[in-house]
Amino acid sequence: MHIPDGFVSPSVAAATSLASVAVLGLALGRSKEAFGIRRAPVLGLTTAFIFAAQMINFPVAGGTSGHLLGGALAAIVLGSPWAGALCIATVLIIQAVLFADGGITALGANIFNMAVIGVWVAWILTQTLQRLLGGSKSRLPLAGGIAAALSVVAAAIFAAIELSISGTGKVNIVLPAMTGVHILIGIGEGLITGGVLAYLSQARPDLLPGEEKQVRGWVVPVISILLIAGVLSLFASAWPDGLERVAEDNGFIGLADNVRVSLPTPFSDYTFNGNEGVGTSIAGVLGSVVCFAVAFGIAKIVKPKNA
Repeated sequence: MHIPDGFVSPSVAAATSLASVAVLGLALGRSKEAFGIRRAPVLGLTTAFIFAAQMINFPVAGGTSGHLLGGALAAIVLGSPWAGALCIATVLIIQAVLFADGGITALGANIFNMAVIGVWVAWILTQTLQRLLGGSKSRLPLAGGIAAALSVVAAAIFAAIELSISGTGKVNIVLPAMTGVHILIGIGEGLITGGVLAYLSQARPDLLPGEEKQVRGWVVPVISILLIAGVLSLFASAWPDGLERVAEDNGFIGLADNVRVSLPTPFSDYTFNGNEGVGTSIAGVLGSVVCFAVAFGIAKIVKPKNA
């Protein structure tokens, strides 16, 4: 769902950028309680994990692929939609700047769709479903998985509306196409999110909010992230993702070539100077490390003074 340059009009890009900046500004102030000494590394690890997981496209029907967005997972693990928004925004900014994934001019739209709409829809649905299911922590994977799936569809709907307002495609064509394919991608998102939450609740509850005990080790999470980014990423599906498929089917994929704004980087498209294989592994590991460092730095900067 990473919108490239050329897909949204300057007015839509400007409006979504202003909205995203406003929300992230609020998030920096409202997230202080989530960024104490113990939680700062968790923000870094969550951000690095979501970056690594987004490199792995999984196939869905019709020769289309999808990948984790991570909004629900970020908000639930960090215990705050504000912190979740900062986490996903950090991933999106690093992807756009360092890996040319998602347009620079469309960065505001991507942050708005995935870090604002995706995160907040997931958070509200998770809290609502948890109450309906009795509030038991054992039901969190189910609630989080359902919320994650629906949050992907919500983000896709907003992306489709932005494309139609921009004149990129007709709303009666783009909206059902984006919604339909992202329902399938959302199922994958829900299964991954539910699975990760089930694992954490059983094996690593210290990484979830509300636990008073000290986090008991970083070796396994760090190695897992590096394996996902450096090894599993090599087996990602090469099929176009949901937005690419819709753009190809409706004839506006070429707009990305007309407007291309990118910073010089040897890691474009998650390769190293165009070399795949080892280059992809290098890009994945580097991106994970950068995501951790940036997110950890944000946490340290905005943490409460008495933390």
